[in-house]
Amino acid sequence: MKIGGNFFEDLGPGQTLVNPVPRTITPGDVAMYIALYGDRNPLYCSDEFARSLGFERAPVASLLVFHIVFGRTVGEISLNSPGNLGYADLRFLRPVYTGDTLRAETETLGWRETSKGDTGVVWVRTTGLNQRGEPVLQFYRWVMVNKRDPGTPTHADDAPEMPSTASLEVVSFPAIERFDARATGSTTAWEDYAAGQRIAHPQGITIEEAEHQMATRLYQNSARVHFNQHQQQASRHGRRIVYGGHVISTAHALTFDGLENELGIAAWNAGSHTNPTFAGDTLFAWTDVLEPVDLGRPDIGALRLRLVAVKNVDPGAEPVELKVRDEQSGRERYHQNVVLDLDFVALVPKRAVIAGQEART
Repeated sequence: MKIGGNFFEDLGPGQTLVNPVPRTITPGDVAMYIALYGDRNPLYCSDEFARSLGFERAPVASLLVFHIVFGRTVGEISLNSPGNLGYADLRFLRPVYTGDTLRAETETLGWRETSKGDTGVVWVRTTGLNQRGEPVLQFYRWVMVNKRDPGTPTHADDAPEMPSTASLEVVSFPAIERFDARATGSTTAWEDYAAGQRIAHPQGITIEEAEHQMATRLYQNSARVHFNQHQQQASRHGRRIVYGGHVISTAHALTFDGLENELGIAAWNAGSHTNPTFAGDTLFAWTDVLEPVDLGRPDIGALRLRLVAVKNVDPGAEPVELKVRDEQSGRERYHQNVVLDLDFVALVPKRAVIAGQEART
């Protein structure tokens, strides 16, 4: 890894990078994650509930695993990035527990210089591995990276095609005999969801400067755009941008009200950070059910969901358009208040295994 990080010119396709630094996940990391986001999924905070579902104990929250693996890659891929753009085919491959040590390897797949010539977009595929060398996570992402020499064209124009959906051939979740609905307060089953349904999550969370800084440090994400206010004063926004993963975890924490029985995230099909988020912004979210997916299992099914996060507008109180037409270009673009558009697959228990009818909400 170069001192000062790689620039766009350094990240041509065909490289395999072993990303430093390996990271052992501790109970302190798990507690800090709950403190930052208020995540209420009992699978990730109750050993007894996790054991009842077939785990050895409470696994590490899947999004925390993502952040830790993502953080390994920043020094070589996005240290000099003004912003991460999107994700594809992200799959959680096996449970991670406290005490596991995670590392990452990243392949560079393609690159394209932007029309202004001062940045370029780089496409990569990252695999997170545990101490036994077993893959626990894999994902594609594309990121804008500053050029070292903005005045010299690279003529780079090799953008790879990204997978449109994630594979669900292997879903890592034990067989469930009984789901105790008292742990979540809801008996809503997979069969109760239908395509076209919209779930409006009622709460809002304001992003605090100290919290987003602490979160990004927790993941050892060293991208300057999140930390260096002296540098960011000269940027287009004039201030630090909140790490997109912090936005994802905040928005996902909001979904517990309405998706109480989500067992976990199996995969992301695609995701986009559509507008920047800053400290002081208040996030709200809604989820659209795109498609119930029968996994052929008697105990759990999958839901393809679209999670949309917006800033500084409450969609429960006033309508929010997802996209608008740009008056100058005539093209459709995301509304300026939309900050996240995430197409993901959640696992939900089927009616046959849900117990605790007295917990019905």
